[in-house]
Amino acid sequence: MSLCLAVSGATGRMGRMILELTAKDPAFQLVGALESPNHPDQGKPLSQISGSLPSNAFVRSRLSDISPAPQVLIDFTQPPATMAYIQEAVPLKVALVIGTTGFSDTEKDEIRRASEKVPIVQASNMSQGMNLLFALVQEAAAKLGKAYDVEIIETHHRFKKDAPSGSALSLGESVAKAWGVKLQDVSTHGREGLVGERKPGTIGFHAVRGGDIVGDHTVLFAGMGERLELTHRVQSREALAQGALKAALFLPGHSKGLFDMKDVLGLASPRNP
Repeated sequence: MSLCLAVSGATGRMGRMILELTAKDPAFQLVGALESPNHPDQGKPLSQISGSLPSNAFVRSRLSDISPAPQVLIDFTQPPATMAYIQEAVPLKVALVIGTTGFSDTEKDEIRRASEKVPIVQASNMSQGMNLLFALVQEAAAKLGKAYDVEIIETHHRFKKDAPSGSALSLGESVAKAWGVKLQDVSTHGREGLVGERKPGTIGFHAVRGGDIVGDHTVLFAGMGERLELTHRVQSREALAQGALKAALFLPGHSKGLFDMKDVLGLASPRNP
């Protein structure tokens, strides 16, 4: 039986990609899409967005207006929109795949509370390669220790609103976990002026913005006499969209809980030495 699916941010680049892939996959029934109430496509059939999409599913502003009701909502929007969708999804018992980044600590707490009532997959990056990188970075940090300086460089398109990227922060969390520290206690963001020597045991972040770059991330482990660089490059948003669909198929087996892509992909946490 097909999974009833809705997508928010339907006319954005990620939303459009997810819609196109969903329409081709018999595992899903695309039942509707969400956009802001004043969006020009509001109320239109999805077939007017793309001829490959169904004509009996529509762009709506509320989950409750989508029929038949979706079992899962995939969300790649902005934090205010995501939080509004969560408030509606919980009483409707709609599971969530959240790829939005840039949440405040308060919003993260709200997502955790929502996961006590509905299942949620939340990930800063949905691609299989990036989630493998998270595990590899944690293992490298555990093996190399603080003797190797860690710098995280991320590059995205000019339209990205948050920095560092959610994926870069997740990479930092992977290092911090291996070191047994809190990321906020050891992170530093960019450098300018006479900043002095690099402080041992810190994690540097650098954000580059330009053009239409989908997303590149490099973690540099720099030691005395050698360096190790682990890099992931997204060539197409399809890698992220396919991961989001995997996450959607994962959720119906759970009544509640907060999961990430390691759960979806079955990636075990690396063992510390």
